[in-house]
Amino acid sequence: MEKTKSLEILIGVILIFIGAALRLLPHPPNFTSISAIALFGGVYLSKRLALILPILSLLISDIFLGFYTPLLMLAVYLSFILVVILGFWLKKQKKWYTILGSSILGSILFFVITNFAVWVFTNWYPGTISGLIECYIRAIPFFKNSLMGDLFYVTIFFGIYEILTIFVKNIIFKPAPVSEKI
Repeated sequence: MEKTKSLEILIGVILIFIGAALRLLPHPPNFTSISAIALFGGVYLSKRLALILPILSLLISDIFLGFYTPLLMLAVYLSFILVVILGFWLKKQKKWYTILGSSILGSILFFVITNFAVWVFTNWYPGTISGLIECYIRAIPFFKNSLMGDLFYVTIFFGIYEILTIFVKNIIFKPAPVSEKI
């Protein structure tokens, strides 16, 4: 049991580092791995560690990128916590199409929540319904990048994990053949 917990912590630390590093490297706006890490953590890791992953990745990278309006940060961080919770549900429903759907839903949640927060907590758009609509319309290019990034990184993280799981089970720990007595 202790080896399993140590492996889980190692995976978590690696994912936190990957999430922070990929936000710091040049990339198209919103094409990041944080949502994929949140969904992956919700499926494969303990609840506590899964909830910590996106928060630490964001905090570490925000130290270098700069902090911004606290209420907007709260909306961004909350969006990823909701993706982790979506991962908790996905854990028992894990099929390729539910992973795909959950990734898309995570992108939509992020888009809806963060852009609503931009509309409410900044003066960038008028506080009217037309201002809200304008906010969402102007965010569509960022949504496209988020969606593409989420699908890309979900494919990478879930794919690598599943391939490694098969490799470990079938190659490294392959049971010895049972000989039959004649």
